Amino acid sequence: MSIARLDNYRTSPLIAVAPVAPVTPATVAPKLVAVPTETEARGFALYVGVDEATAAAAGTNLGAIVAALRATLAELVPGAGEETYAAVALAPVGTGGRNVEVVRTALRDPRAIDKLVSAPTNSDVPAKGIVIDASRNKVFADGINAELTFKEFQLINYLVENEGNTISRSEIIDFVWADDELNAPNERTIDVHVRRLRSKIAGYEDIIRTVRGGGYRFDKHPDVLIEG
Repeated sequence: MSIARLDNYRTSPLIAVAPVAPVTPATVAPKLVAVPTETEARGFALYVGVDEATAAAAGTNLGAIVAALRATLAELVPGAGEETYAAVALAPVGTGGRNVEVVRTALRDPRAIDKLVSAPTNSDVPAKGIVIDASRNKVFADGINAELTFKEFQLINYLVENEGNTISRSEIIDFVWADDELNAPNERTIDVHVRRLRSKIAGYEDIIRTVRGGGYRFDKHPDVLIEG
């Protein structure tokens, strides 16, 4: 993982990270907690788990998001913009895992667990191939949890349950977002969701086949094991 310049980004070695108490109705102004003695807070890192595809689907881009955050900071603390920098976390195309873990790894957060390369602790998970564990709503790629969102799991599981059948984009929307119609995507952005899902099972993207003009299909595959 690496970081790339965005706007006026510059970096220095990451020394320590102190957690911030979550905001609750009773905690309007969150405070730093567990700050080691003989240290002082000199700034903070904000993990934003948004990739380019997600930003584009929302009608924006990462540069615009950074500009908006900096503008908000300038309103809260006048002059802070001169000491504010932003960077984009880069990962090889097809890397799995959650976006926020990519950012943490790129920043070398000492508290981060690199889920992108760590060995699985579940010895029952095969070391190679894709395992779809329906009982736990999880998918493992070469023994590593692909960290799918619930809707991503629903999407791949629905295709698997309908093995050999072409599922249209509208049918995917009707099933996956059946209980969330207000946030349901349109047919055009279903391709973004599928692309993101494929990136999390890098090396096995072809188990989700694109049917031109039809939708998507899962065919029986020797590298896929279905459990639960």
